[in-house]
Amino acid sequence: MSPLPTTVPAIVRTRVRAAVRRRAPRSPREAEERALVLRLLSLLSQYPDEELAAHRPGLASAVAALPRSPAAAELSAFMDWFTAQEPDALARHYVETFDLRRRSSLYLTYYLHGDTRRRGTALLTLARRYRAAGWDTDGGELPDHLPVVLEFAALAGPGAGEAPLRMHRRGLELIRHALTESGSPYRHLLSALLGLLPPATDADRAAVAKLAAEGPPEEEVGLGPYGAAHRADHGAGHGAGHGHPAYGDGEFAPPSAFVPPTAAPPARAPRTADGPRPEGRS
Repeated sequence: MSPLPTTVPAIVRTRVRAAVRRRAPRSPREAEERALVLRLLSLLSQYPDEELAAHRPGLASAVAALPRSPAAAELSAFMDWFTAQEPDALARHYVETFDLRRRSSLYLTYYLHGDTRRRGTALLTLARRYRAAGWDTDGGELPDHLPVVLEFAALAGPGAGEAPLRMHRRGLELIRHALTESGSPYRHLLSALLGLLPPATDADRAAVAKLAAEGPPEEEVGLGPYGAAHRADHGAGHGAGHGHPAYGDGEFAPPSAFVPPTAAPPARAPRTADGPRPEGRS
């Protein structure tokens, strides 16, 4: 496309360029395929309990049937590993990756707000967004848990439904970076997801680098009572009682150590069309 004439007012030039970049509306079939990819990402990023492990052949078939795309290729690479592992090995890898490594935690508001009061507000806002969209969650997970956010995106669509994912893109980039560094196959899921979102900007990349170096914000006034309450309710993560080591030195404060100061029902992805969703890990 030839450059716009310099005589065209700047605002017109900006609006024209924005219109050129804007993607044409998706067809119903494209929207359905996108929702399926998000639903698969939600399921595969959940704790691999016995029920989820038992459904691996069906999930592999669903991934294999996806139209060719970068996201489908990433999902296929993940399934090659996921279907080849013993169930105990899958569960162990998940706990070590997401429960014992704070830089790859799946609680998205943690990366943006840390354990501050702003995170409590963000959790409440997210829960209210779900309720406003008519999504009745059953309270098994915090509303910022990635599988829950992905399920909402699949149900509510690419506009309002995917807004929380776009809002937390920088945290998602940091999770992918941590998973890539550790060599976890779950990096393929994050790459598939990020490929669906708008491209990262220079500001995004700079913010991710700063977040990786400094960690999320900290509250000047301590939030000990909230952290203690959550640990009492949920234990030391999903690996509690299984002999896993404590969190390493120099990492972020535990993202699951915060409970909103005002009562807000946490969320869990609902039942799927094919039956109950795999229950969260206990």
